[in-house]
Amino acid sequence: MRKKIRTLTFALTLSISFLMSHVTLAQTEKVASQLKSNGLFGSVEFNVGSINALPKWKDTLDKIQIEQEIILKCEQNLEKCLNVPLKKWRDFIKKSRNLPLKETLTKVNAFINEWPYKEDRDNWLRSDYWASPTEFLDKSGDCEDYAIIKYVTLKELGFDTHKMRIVVVMDKLRLLNHAILVVYDNNSQPLVLDSLFDVVLPHSKVLQYTPHYSVNEHARWAHIMPMNDEKN
Repeated sequence: MRKKIRTLTFALTLSISFLMSHVTLAQTEKVASQLKSNGLFGSVEFNVGSINALPKWKDTLDKIQIEQEIILKCEQNLEKCLNVPLKKWRDFIKKSRNLPLKETLTKVNAFINEWPYKEDRDNWLRSDYWASPTEFLDKSGDCEDYAIIKYVTLKELGFDTHKMRIVVVMDKLRLLNHAILVVYDNNSQPLVLDSLFDVVLPHSKVLQYTPHYSVNEHARWAHIMPMNDEKN
């Protein structure tokens, strides 16, 4: 058991380094004493606090706040809104209110997935850039950009932001890092909205992902995969 905890503590350290943050000894001991794989995709997950260690996400939230004036101006008179992608998005939101939860998730996932996938290097001449919704609507984007605009869309449709997370994962089939949106439903498992497929699935049905970290506008979480008990 001691060997198992040492292995998990090492994995914990790697996760924290990836998040560019620091975990106190008390936090580490608390995690080690609660090693239950009840997190996303069978992981052990724990809240590591503030989003300040994720500057790209903080910058994106700031951009989202700034562009509200542009969105409001378009929404006040959709017929005269000259930004066609923005108009399409606002009209979709208007028509998607008050639908059942799973129908809403499916419609949002499929609607945003209509935008073509584009690499950050092609769009922004950078290796990694987190786009705001209006930037995505204008130029499209890559996996985390899909997750961001889905998060904002659902927020505007009344979803509780505490029950949504953008999750950065390793796709074990493609051997690539990837990002998705997960929505927590009180009546079922967490549900996955993915840019790779339109159907919305419970996380237990999506077997190819190992989570690195997850985040919403309130907090961030680290994830480690539990090790099987050592024999002998």
